[in-house]
Order: sequence, then C-alpha cells, then structure tokens
Amino acid sequence: MTRVVVWITEGTWQGCVDAAGRLAPEGATFTLLHVSDGAPAEVLHGAFGGLLGRGGGHDPGVAVEGLSGPAADELVRAAEERLGRPAAQVLRSGDVEREVVAACADAELLVCARDGAHDRLGPRSLGRWTRFVVDHAPCAVLLVWPDEIPGVESIPPKP
Repeated sequence: MTRVVVWITEGTWQGCVDAAGRLAPEGATFTLLHVSDGAPAEVLHGAFGGLLGRGGGHDPGVAVEGLSGPAADELVRAAEERLGRPAAQVLRSGDVEREVVAACADAELLVCARDGAHDRLGPRSLGRWTRFVVDHAPCAVLLVWPDEIPGVESIPPKP
C-alpha cells in the first residue's frame, strides 16, 4: 500500500491536498503533516530573563506555543475534510525542514507546494525549507503549484 505524506502549510495546503487526492494511486493511505517552526518560541522563552525577575514569571514562549497548536489542528482538520477521505494527522514542532524529511522515512510519496514566488517559473519558486526537503526527501516528491501556474513566458531571460 502506498503511503502518501501531504505537507500542510498555511497558504499552500489546498493545492497540495487537491493534487494528492487527484494523483495518488488507488488505495493509498494519507498522512497530513503540519510542522510548526520551533525557533520563535525558543527565542521567546528567554525574553524576560534580562528583566532580572521583573517579568512576573510569564514566559511568552509558552503563549506562542499555546497559540500554534490549535491553529495547526484546525488547518489539518480542514485539509482532511477537503481530501474527502480518512487521513492520519501528524503535528510536529522543531526544525521544519528536518521534521518533514523525518516524517517521510517510510513514505513512498511526499506532496508539497512551491512556497516562493508564484508569479513566474524559476528557481525562486522554492523557499529555503522546501528546497531542503526536495533535496533530502527519502521518497518521491510531487511538487505542485499552490495556485495558478505561471506561463512559460515568465521564465527569466538568459543572463
């Protein structure tokens, strides 16, 4: 049975879910993966340390972590509803690119979207995390445009 991981991110998830539902082989199992970047919360955990005890004991990192969980839950639930079939839901936090690669360890296919420039074809259509994932994924990668595909005339001219 083919295991398909669909990387769910804000702004591009609909295109990924639609492509996975349309192009995955019959009988495939789906995992909807969302990874929250752990870096902002880590930075905020120590933000009040410099106040020498005047921070009131409140850790802004905890607040940021608390906000990201429900938002990720809602996003993955919406993705499963759009997919229209049962899917495992996996929520991770940490180094996004490395968590995505790790989540694909036993998958046959990863579906992800271009997350850079959407107005033209070219290398700037991939963000840093997606470039890493495409280069390191231990499975086949289906890279989709999350919205309208730019025309061939958008290819940058030769240098």
